[in-house]
Amino acid sequence: MSSLLNLSELIPSFQSNGINLSLSRIESTIHRMGNPCKAIPAIQVIGTNGKGSIASFLESCLTNAGIKVGCTVSPHLINWCERIRINGEMICQKDFEECINNVKDYSPEEQLTPFELVIASAFNYFSINQVDLMVLEVGLGGRLDATTAHPYRPLIAIAGIGLDHCEYLGKDLKNIAAEKAAVITPGSIVISSKQHPDVQEVLLKATKKQNSKLIWVPPLSNDWELGIPGEIQKENASVAKGILEELPSIGFKVSTQDIQEGLASAKWPGRLQNTSWKNLPLILDGAHNPHAIRQLSKERSIWKEQSQGVHWIIGIQANKDAPEMLRCLLKKNDLAWLVPIPNHQSWELEDLTKACPEISSQLHKADYVEQVLETLRLKGKWPTPCPVLTGSLYLVGDMLQRLRAKTQ
Repeated sequence: MSSLLNLSELIPSFQSNGINLSLSRIESTIHRMGNPCKAIPAIQVIGTNGKGSIASFLESCLTNAGIKVGCTVSPHLINWCERIRINGEMICQKDFEECINNVKDYSPEEQLTPFELVIASAFNYFSINQVDLMVLEVGLGGRLDATTAHPYRPLIAIAGIGLDHCEYLGKDLKNIAAEKAAVITPGSIVISSKQHPDVQEVLLKATKKQNSKLIWVPPLSNDWELGIPGEIQKENASVAKGILEELPSIGFKVSTQDIQEGLASAKWPGRLQNTSWKNLPLILDGAHNPHAIRQLSKERSIWKEQSQGVHWIIGIQANKDAPEMLRCLLKKNDLAWLVPIPNHQSWELEDLTKACPEISSQLHKADYVEQVLETLRLKGKWPTPCPVLTGSLYLVGDMLQRLRAKTQ
């Protein structure tokens, strides 16, 4: 436990030095570090929802092909070390602490944000371990994201783009898409699944301006086995496959068999994850904005035995559009149990009932997740479909940590 505490002490909290979009700090820092990884090509993954899934599909396939790949993802669910991996193996606590301290030696005056500190540490770690290729998941936006400080990004993978983080990226789809499309480099290859028409327009203009190649890919068919559950993963996996098929342009090759096996073995916790509480089935899904909730609502449309509705255990951060999320999610006979997200400001029941009175009768309040689960268990018959915990990746991560602790 001491090493976990050390990492928390080394990485500033988001509350004290959190989202402050700029490239100047990290560019200055990695320049002083000698520009680690500058010659290593990176696949940059942008979008609103599905970035982590695409990164995980790519990492799995590349690892299967024998390519040494460094991968960054965010946020983490349980441990900061989840954010930096080589061939699926998380950086160990000791190496992470050493990388963080090394970065801080080069940036005593820069006051890097937590995300910038992690990305600079990842570059340091990947350079030391001589990876062949990198997969960099954008944290927020793209134009001013820390991953964009890497100078060699010849391949861009685009996940679904929707409304989120509007206070930083803009109030409409075109502005948000423009912030993300700004990562596109001259002559790069860009792979995207179908997007909203406003987003498509922005991507077409951006790629034309940069003389880049834009390839639209359809969802994979049911013939493909995917390790991450959900219909949306057919789109995410298709984007990953499209990127992998363009690797010869930068000197790498992944066979069709490696792609098939890699997609089938990919793992990404907290995305329609089937788990259990006291041997009773429970689904965890980190949908945390209207775009993701709409997809979750589509997923539930294929679930069986829904006449009694679905029990949603949901925590939503205060800066999210909770009324829109609940209107998208709740169907007839559904119940939503509102719980607080540990260590984060969350929507309260009173505010939500005022904001959406038409569904107020379906909203309930609980102090914590297990209180809801115990209430349902004591009724004698576990709900079908099983309860779904959603609304926040932080809430999902907290639940996973507590479930894991009970099995140890």
